[in-house]
Amino acid sequence: MKYRKNWCLLFLVFFQSVFAQNSVDNFFKPADSLNKNRQNTIILSEAVLASGLLVGLNQVWYADYPKSDFHFINDNSEWLQMDKVGHLYSSYHLGRFGSEMLQWSGSSKKNQLIYGAGLGSVLLTAVEVMDGFSSEWGASMGDVIANASGTALFISQELIWKEQRITPKFSFHKTQYPKYRPDVLGSTLTEQILKDYNGQTYWLSANLHSFFKASKIPKWLNLAIGYGGEGMLSRNHKKNPLVLVPNLARFRQFYLSVDVDLTKIETKSHFLKTIFSVFNTVKIPAPSIEYSAHSGFKFHALYF
Repeated sequence: MKYRKNWCLLFLVFFQSVFAQNSVDNFFKPADSLNKNRQNTIILSEAVLASGLLVGLNQVWYADYPKSDFHFINDNSEWLQMDKVGHLYSSYHLGRFGSEMLQWSGSSKKNQLIYGAGLGSVLLTAVEVMDGFSSEWGASMGDVIANASGTALFISQELIWKEQRITPKFSFHKTQYPKYRPDVLGSTLTEQILKDYNGQTYWLSANLHSFFKASKIPKWLNLAIGYGGEGMLSRNHKKNPLVLVPNLARFRQFYLSVDVDLTKIETKSHFLKTIFSVFNTVKIPAPSIEYSAHSGFKFHALYF
């Protein structure tokens, strides 16, 4: 996943967080019917912020590189597909935030799904188009499919179950790899969270009570399946002869863990519900079982 695309998700997390800090609890209560002032505020704010985001990205990422005719590249074999999973994750949550903000305005469920949930794909596809016109990069059909998959994951659950039973989540831990290539994997913690795929884990976190409603399972308890990878110092196996790095094994990792669905924690506070929604993008640290073809099974007493 190209690092600048994470900005799209961070922008909406920030946008929703600002909402969560600037008023009393009643402000966060969704309107019972369409509140045009709220809806217009959301539409205008999203348009301004999205435009600013795209203009900023153009200046930061593209301005120093020559333009080209629109073209595609095939990057599906890079980074053990961690970037593609990241696209799905970002598209899902951008769409979820967009839908929840329209719900707050009192918009109909149909509009929430059409105009809110599609926000992730629209923003990320716009960035993909910018990639396609840059000689340094190129549009990726794999990215487009991953973006659409994230949106589809959100919308399909709303249509089938009228709730989100399965939520993509993210966790991160520091690794040894950035010291070998800080320019690629990041030199600071903030950069490494975005760039170091070795420390990233993406999860599908399923709410058990939603699937077994008659059981006494706590409503907030989730079972999570995770995916990660290690040994990645570059996009693929090709080694840059000008960069002195060790020959590292490159392998995938799979995880099984427990998790918490923060949105299922009962509270009457709409402020807290907003906070829980924002932080439900992150997998909580918990005991986990890891499997990889390289190391077999491992148990982590507390995995980040």
